[in-house]
Amino acid sequence: METFKVHLDKFIKINEEEFTSIFSFFQVLEVKKKENLMQEGELCKFKYFVLKGCLRKFFVNEKGVEQTTEFAIENWWLADNFAFEQQVKSQFNIQAVENGTIVIIDFQSQERLLEKHPMMERYFRMVYQRAYAAAEKRIRYLYEMNKEEYYIHFSTLYPWFIQRIPQYLLASFLGFTPEYLSEIRSKLRS
Repeated sequence: METFKVHLDKFIKINEEEFTSIFSFFQVLEVKKKENLMQEGELCKFKYFVLKGCLRKFFVNEKGVEQTTEFAIENWWLADNFAFEQQVKSQFNIQAVENGTIVIIDFQSQERLLEKHPMMERYFRMVYQRAYAAAEKRIRYLYEMNKEEYYIHFSTLYPWFIQRIPQYLLASFLGFTPEYLSEIRSKLRS
């Protein structure tokens, strides 16, 4: 709980009583590595906040290959935001990459939370703005950089990901094959 309170305090100012009330709208779950939290074709019921561990969002392309689009580590949110807000079936899967602890909220609970605590509207707006800005940057990097430059840039910005995320998932996220990522890493080491 304290981790979530510290995170909220970066965006909004709330007292202990408000936090206790806010937190009552959420559930805490323990997740196991490779546990599927949502599958493509299912209604997107929850938003996930990572207290400990790592989640990923992915889809399976026409060739049957998993394509990771997002990761979420400690203090990051993950959901199929469009499907959640529209309450429609998702086109993505969400899976735990590591054992961990997450906080979840369903759509109806979020609506009640926002009604009772309007400052959470500001919080979610700020979180979405940051996520949108990060997505815009990622798209630009995909167009501007060759694959090697993109890997170097990513590994410089997020060195903990390189150590923490399995190579095949990192390759999927960067749009590489695991073999190509291995080739780039070998080339950079020599």
